[in-house]
Amino acid sequence: MAEAVIFDCEHLVQAGSPQRFWCGPDDPDPLLVQIGAVRLSLEPPYGIGATFDCIVRPVGRHGPVAIPEFFTKLTGISEARVAAEGVDLAEALDRFAAFAGDAPVLSWGKDEITSLAPSCFAAGILCPIPPARFANAAALVHAAGEPMEVVHTLRSHTIAAHFGLPPEARAHDGLDDARSVARVLSHLMREGRLPRAAFGGAETA
Repeated sequence: MAEAVIFDCEHLVQAGSPQRFWCGPDDPDPLLVQIGAVRLSLEPPYGIGATFDCIVRPVGRHGPVAIPEFFTKLTGISEARVAAEGVDLAEALDRFAAFAGDAPVLSWGKDEITSLAPSCFAAGILCPIPPARFANAAALVHAAGEPMEVVHTLRSHTIAAHFGLPPEARAHDGLDDARSVARVLSHLMREGRLPRAAFGGAETA
């Protein structure tokens, strides 16, 4: 069966951190806190299958890092949830790699750079999924005919509404944002706008 894995990450952020390029003295490193993912069939009817949701305990260069209040308001992920459900980064990545199997792995943008890489750097470990396996789902939406100036305005939590699809339950939730992007890619394949070949090597059991 041909499948792709669509994923989304939530990482530590303070109000204004992205606009400052994380230059503020109190800006936390963008450490991974959640990985959400879904498996998307690349064969008709292009359905969404198994899901993956993992909470990660953020550990920085000098040890565990507290969850900022702003991050909790943005994502709904509290310090209590991290304490109750969180796993170490290495375990989270191993689980994610097992879920992904041999499928291509896509996010809206480059979450492997903005979330996974900083966390791996801080922990001194390598991601078990090779860099070449990751791809940008935004490129697929552009390939399906959306103008680049429109693609640049879209986000994982807004893209469903752009295509007239119902939004997911919560924005800035890794699993819901991944599901939102997957539903759009499924929609574009059903409309004949996005060929399976655009996903690259996608043969997996």
